[in-house]
Amino acid sequence: MKITKDQVKKVAKLANLPLSADEEEKYPEQLSAILDYFDQLNSVDTKGIEPTFNVTGASNALSEDIISSSLTQEQALSNAPVKKDGFFVTKGVFENE
Repeated sequence: MKITKDQVKKVAKLANLPLSADEEEKYPEQLSAILDYFDQLNSVDTKGIEPTFNVTGASNALSEDIISSSLTQEQALSNAPVKKDGFFVTKGVFENE
């Protein structure tokens, strides 16, 4: 499948991706080659082949829910460098601290 330079520009604009002139020249050829590989895969006869979704054979590797004791709030905060009102204190995410 042949991808044109205009198609690359359109997709880049839709994705809000700035492209240089070199990229506009290079990407149509590369994307066309990728789509040609997909065409090759589509031509393979897969009738009678089971879909493979799990190559390890493992299924539902879950552990039992076992109730056990956990840390108290004081124990959890015992090594905290800074704490306030029973919580960890960290730097603000949206503030300039």
